[in-house]
Amino acid sequence: MLKPTRDTLSVFFVLGFVVASQPVLADTRNRPNVLVAISDDQSYPHASAYGYEALHTPAFDRVAKMGVLFQNAFTPAPGCSPMRAAFLTGRHVWQIEHAGTHASTFPAKYEGFQERLGTAGYFVGFTGKGWAPGNWKDTGRATNPAGPEFSKLTLRAPEGIRSTDYAANFAEFLRQRPKGKPFSFWYGASEPHRKFKKGIGREHGLDPAKIVVPGFLPDTPEIRDDILDYCYEVEWFDEHLGRMLNLLEEQGELDNTIVIVTSDNGMAFPRAKANVYEYGIHMPLAVAWPARVPAGRTIDDLVDLIDLTATLYEATGVRPPRRYPLSGRSLLGALTSSARGIVDSSRDAVFSGRERHSSSRFMTLGYPQRAVRTRDYLYIYNLRPERWPAGAPRKLGSANYPTPEAVLTGELGLEHGGYHDIDACPTLSFLIDNAADSTLGRFLRLAVGIRPAEELYDIRVDPACINNLAGAPEHSKAKQRLRSRLITHLTKTGDPRVVASDSGDIFETYPRYSKLRWFPTPAWAKGNPKRVPLLPWVEKRRPRIDGAPR
Repeated sequence: MLKPTRDTLSVFFVLGFVVASQPVLADTRNRPNVLVAISDDQSYPHASAYGYEALHTPAFDRVAKMGVLFQNAFTPAPGCSPMRAAFLTGRHVWQIEHAGTHASTFPAKYEGFQERLGTAGYFVGFTGKGWAPGNWKDTGRATNPAGPEFSKLTLRAPEGIRSTDYAANFAEFLRQRPKGKPFSFWYGASEPHRKFKKGIGREHGLDPAKIVVPGFLPDTPEIRDDILDYCYEVEWFDEHLGRMLNLLEEQGELDNTIVIVTSDNGMAFPRAKANVYEYGIHMPLAVAWPARVPAGRTIDDLVDLIDLTATLYEATGVRPPRRYPLSGRSLLGALTSSARGIVDSSRDAVFSGRERHSSSRFMTLGYPQRAVRTRDYLYIYNLRPERWPAGAPRKLGSANYPTPEAVLTGELGLEHGGYHDIDACPTLSFLIDNAADSTLGRFLRLAVGIRPAEELYDIRVDPACINNLAGAPEHSKAKQRLRSRLITHLTKTGDPRVVASDSGDIFETYPRYSKLRWFPTPAWAKGNPKRVPLLPWVEKRRPRIDGAPR
């Protein structure tokens, strides 16, 4: 008998590891299709299934009725590309390096579910906005992490809305699908991302009287109209989803298709998007799979959108990555049960975080935040509280991106002109115009003012996150408990902001591929230069006089 040698054992081990690492299907029969629909910048509860009367979302409501409506779903990050990378990989944003920041790269070693499903025999693709913004090509990927793109078909869209005919491109995707192959399709709308056509909500019959203005914004006609225009763009996203559902039904595919409808992060308004406050991280979510998921239920468990990644792997029978394992927990058991309300009492907390969003501060530094949300509280840890949360008030130059001359001469732009972690919009302009008003001025301060290292909000009575309880003695035990829970989780999951010797400055070294803005050196950096990380990638892009050394 031939005895195995050390070399043959090594070969068997390597082969075994390779085979085990491949996304092989556990059962290749009757595999479900997947349709993931992600709007761009939509907060909970802005869908009519949640009782929000200012808009109508019949397609979202249909998915909720066919399956499950989630009341407590949260994004892993309140920004576009970090959330999408986290969702694709099933990992927290602090676990995926460059991809955890905005507009950087997506290291190829972190596989997304679209890649894994494609390797396992699924026909995959996306329309509209896949993983973006950022540069995936420099990592050696052949396609966007969301799959091959299907966005060629267009229509005449209203001002401010992308001309891609998402539903028609989905139909083309289905037409090209090889016979007998299951599919996984990513519908990434660019709506309701700004900018909006001013007045488009009223133009289409939406009623500003039905708007519920969040408590962190003033209730004025200008703000109501801006939110109304946002609502119309949510409806645009929903309309294309409805066409896709109808197409699946016509082709007899709807029953065996897992349909997930959600958003990447909160509404593009001050103190919402790019913030880990409630309106930045609390997401709409409806999931249906008529063949397996009992219909017409509402689930109140706290779920992270990266839990959906684990759910897709389990439902499709495709093995998830082993080298960089999932951080989310599958929801398949809850989905396929008949339970409603609190289904799994262990799902009592979710975690979220952010790093750099736009180029909004000195040296394009980020505003790192981590948060834990329970059923009662939201606890926020601001790791660099000396920095401006929405961007420094004043930048160099008056244009959106300064001219080299403005940077070289140190020309200061307008006061309140540097809040670029807030998308330019009528609401921000209104807040700036009324900054000195005795009643309205506080709303700008809420959006852009310096924040303490710790924040604590009782979500039961303060979903707008206005009354910070972190310093209240009667809430000290809750704060300590949540701080401990957050730090324990960050340590367990290897967050560099907690476990690394450089306190997570590695995140600042990941290049931004979009344009840069330039800002005066702030007082905190002059007083404590050790708090400023060395960033060669920034210095390489700093404007220079011709011939000056870099």
